[in-house]
Amino acid sequence: SLRPPQGPAEMMGAFVPGVPALDHFPLTLWRRMLERAWRTLTVEQLNYGDPAGEPQLREAIADHLRAARGVVCEAAQVFITDGTQSSLDLCVRALADVGDTIWIENPGYGGALAAARAASLNVAGIEVDDDGIAPAAADWLLRPPRLVYTTPSHQYPVGSVLSLRRRMALIAAAREAGALIIEDDYDSEFRHDGAPLSAMQGLAPDAPVVYLGTFSKTMFPSLRIGFVVVPPWLADDFARMRAQSSARGRVAEQLALAEFLRSGQFALHLRRMRRLYRQRRDALVAALEQHLGSVATVHGGSAGMHLALRFTRADLDDHAISAQALEHGIVAEALSGKDTQGTSGWKGLMLGYAQVPAERMEGLVKQLAAILHLAAFAANRSS
Repeated sequence: SLRPPQGPAEMMGAFVPGVPALDHFPLTLWRRMLERAWRTLTVEQLNYGDPAGEPQLREAIADHLRAARGVVCEAAQVFITDGTQSSLDLCVRALADVGDTIWIENPGYGGALAAARAASLNVAGIEVDDDGIAPAAADWLLRPPRLVYTTPSHQYPVGSVLSLRRRMALIAAAREAGALIIEDDYDSEFRHDGAPLSAMQGLAPDAPVVYLGTFSKTMFPSLRIGFVVVPPWLADDFARMRAQSSARGRVAEQLALAEFLRSGQFALHLRRMRRLYRQRRDALVAALEQHLGSVATVHGGSAGMHLALRFTRADLDDHAISAQALEHGIVAEALSGKDTQGTSGWKGLMLGYAQVPAERMEGLVKQLAAILHLAAFAANRSS
């Protein structure tokens, strides 16, 4: 079912997933870079722009990905989009035919499901555990995929990190099956515990991986700039498809972003946000374990900007609890609403902590705990 669009009040509530700490973004610096980009625009750049994206930005992204994520690519393999959803729509149209099968994590990202359905693909939900997507050997035989969509750095919504062993196994199996992996490197910039794993795209020579990234979470959502990195053998086909698309523009923003990357300010901003988000994660986990440890367990807090609170009782209705929390200004999305096949068994809440100050965590968790404990009490009485 289609969910109504979020209104301003809902977007501003506590624990909204995927919203960065906007008040910590270096807005004054960004304004200067944007103004400089506008001053240096040529008459030619006032036109629609390169359909693949501004060359300066594509080069800057390629340099950043090689250094920060181990992605093996050149600028010609990088294509600028309007964000992750735009990237997904492009990929499913370019890489699969009507009736092909796409694997999507279960529970998983609804945007991937929507893109697959819009392209008339067959969707197979693949179960997720604490080590990430876990396809069985029988899955490759009984429902062989053309595409495999995964969020290995911080699974959406469960928050698990795909282990190195599973990454290598998935790459090998996809290569043998003639499938392509769509690696959505969601939340890869924010690893809180231990060293981050390199992107799957660079783990094996000629890995069958199309890599997606976005600046909406690392900078600010209204920037609306994402990118796709394709294997060299797909670059010409993608270039032709982008040339037929009307999705182009934002030249000044692309040039400013290229400077932000090249100047080192982007890397500096990420370091600051990692420290901030780690502090906020720690405060949230401590409060959850203290006040909700009897009814829920914490998952996926080792990376990213959100974690999953999984109910230990199957008789708790996470949709009802989510609705009650919203009445108190708490946007805690129901995990069961992310189920792509109706079989995942995950019930609980998704809590985004990036925009919530550490000193507010305990008070908000106490409100959430009151709602959950009341729901558990009601469930006990009715059983």
